[in-house]
Amino acid sequence: MIEIIFHARGGQGGVTASQILATAAFFEKKYSHAVPYFRGERKGAPVLAYARVSDDPMVERGPIINPDIAIIMDAALLKTVNPLKPIKPNGLAIINTGKSPAEILQASENKTIRISTLDATALSEKIYGKSAIPKVNILMLGSLAALTKMVRVESILAAIDEYFTGDNGAKAKESVKLAYDHVLGTMQK
Repeated sequence: MIEIIFHARGGQGGVTASQILATAAFFEKKYSHAVPYFRGERKGAPVLAYARVSDDPMVERGPIINPDIAIIMDAALLKTVNPLKPIKPNGLAIINTGKSPAEILQASENKTIRISTLDATALSEKIYGKSAIPKVNILMLGSLAALTKMVRVESILAAIDEYFTGDNGAKAKESVKLAYDHVLGTMQK
């Protein structure tokens, strides 16, 4: 079982991203579920969402304490909620930032993790334009697909159809492809 925590700000789509990931895994005949964690969130406040993906049936339904993967949609959360600390050894953090993985790891208490960075905000602006709260959630899923092969990018694209229609769906699919290709291109350098 792979456990994923999504750290986002209200309005960034962390909960939606967790649901799309779980749906993509389901399309691949895997067991999966997404669990939003709500407090008194409002736009801009820190938000959590959880997802689990497994080849075997799962019993666990509660919050994830020590994730295998943390997806951090706003790098400012690194200072306020310390999302890197609980990641399992050799776990993965995917962070929306222009900083390098080495810069992030140097500042982290948890030196046993792998870090991947993606400037999802800049990529989002290519598709959606500038926004007070950039739409980075789907881009982060494209990065996850490229880095982990947990689910195929085609499954994420199919899952998007369950959540978005029309222009929103087309832009979401474009976002996934853009991030996926960007990460694969970075990995080949």
